[in-house]
Amino acid sequence: MHPFMITKLLGILLMLFSLLGTLPPMLVSLWYGDGMVDVFVTTFLALLLAGAVLWGLTARNRKELTIRDGFLVVTLFWSVLGTAGCLPFVLALDLSLADAVFESISGLTTTGATVIVGLDELPRSILFYRQLLQWLGGMGIIVLAMALLPMLGIGGMQLYQAETPGPLKDNKLVPRLAETAKALWYIYLALTLACALAYWAVGMGAFDAISHAFATIAIGGFSTHDASIGYFNSPAVDLVAIVFMVIAGVNFALHFTAWQQRSLKHYLLDPEFRFYIFILGSLSVAAVGILYITATYDSFFEAAIKGLFQVVAIATTTGFVTDDFNAWPLFLPYMLLYAAIIGACAGSTGGGIKVIRILLIFKQGIREVQRLIHPKAVIPIKLGRKRVPDRVIESVWGFFAVYVMVFMLMLLALLASGVEIITAFSAVGACINNLGPGLEGVSATYATLPVTAKWILCVAMLLGRLEIFTLLVLFTPMFWQR
Repeated sequence: MHPFMITKLLGILLMLFSLLGTLPPMLVSLWYGDGMVDVFVTTFLALLLAGAVLWGLTARNRKELTIRDGFLVVTLFWSVLGTAGCLPFVLALDLSLADAVFESISGLTTTGATVIVGLDELPRSILFYRQLLQWLGGMGIIVLAMALLPMLGIGGMQLYQAETPGPLKDNKLVPRLAETAKALWYIYLALTLACALAYWAVGMGAFDAISHAFATIAIGGFSTHDASIGYFNSPAVDLVAIVFMVIAGVNFALHFTAWQQRSLKHYLLDPEFRFYIFILGSLSVAAVGILYITATYDSFFEAAIKGLFQVVAIATTTGFVTDDFNAWPLFLPYMLLYAAIIGACAGSTGGGIKVIRILLIFKQGIREVQRLIHPKAVIPIKLGRKRVPDRVIESVWGFFAVYVMVFMLMLLALLASGVEIITAFSAVGACINNLGPGLEGVSATYATLPVTAKWILCVAMLLGRLEIFTLLVLFTPMFWQR
């Protein structure tokens, strides 16, 4: 453990966040003249000074980070930045500390759960800041830091191993980590630009197009309007969102390969991608069919657009809404919540357990059934033509077991704080899977929840973003032993 190096790195990340997180909203405030410049100047100076002090006290330390250092830095980054990011909300909106931290962590973890009511009346710069938080958290500002750390003499692989979602963390896209980070950010920027242009082309204003592109590619779900995407009441906007939500939910390693090889063939050869499309397709057919049969909407076209949009938005854990899916008939609201538990692909900006883990659990279940028939048979689990090591299968089952236990503990904690069962269940599910909207009392906003429940859900959002183990490992005695 290298506490001075951890402090130095945290200072660097704070200074980086002070620049990326506050300067763009400051420019937006100047452009629209909404009177929020002082808020962002104060936030910028406070974060920059705090980061500079941490960095200045430890600037001469130059040591390679260990795996344990990486876990601690990543956890501190999301918790400290999530807390520091609340300053504009406190200064501009006079929110309570609990509400401001909740909103900030929700943005940075790309959860999209909000405690703010009346978004349409907020200053443009505050709205832009919310969207920017999600965009920076989507790919992970740590990935950007990995591109810069080699120039500062600080290794980044330990951060990558702690930050990267999914069970197959040893796979590297390119030999040099900094080059990987830069390539991923180029792809992330290109997708964001393409999404913004597409939104603008189908009728969104420039401000809304950029803001919603940030949330779409980050799979965040924050909007500049209380009615979310439903505010635009446009099938064309819905279709653009659907396309880019699906793209953002795909493993960015596949996007990197497509960019590098100038080919799309490998998408169809990837088992996780095929299973991902199968899940989205199956759920969409079920949702559209039930909405049409129950005459929830006036026409098949409307049922198809609404059903397809909401399935993609919830299953990828984006959290956009075009209608109150909480009021949909039969089991549809719960089907969507369970789809969010599956989530998007590993290596994407989405949340949830991740499609590849569900696929491996399914394959392991089939193998156990086959072993009942042939007890002595050696039956490997494969993804495509590659055999998956048993160690990976064990880690997937371990993750699933811990996920269920943490989910139940969070649920009991919310019930103990006075939240009724359906609201509590969906709130935990929405936050730990970085989804955002839930059912019943949290279908639109989390503002009415008790303060205790909001702090619990802040922890749930961090657990979801860090895939549980990264945070829980800090509470094991072995982690702190030399």
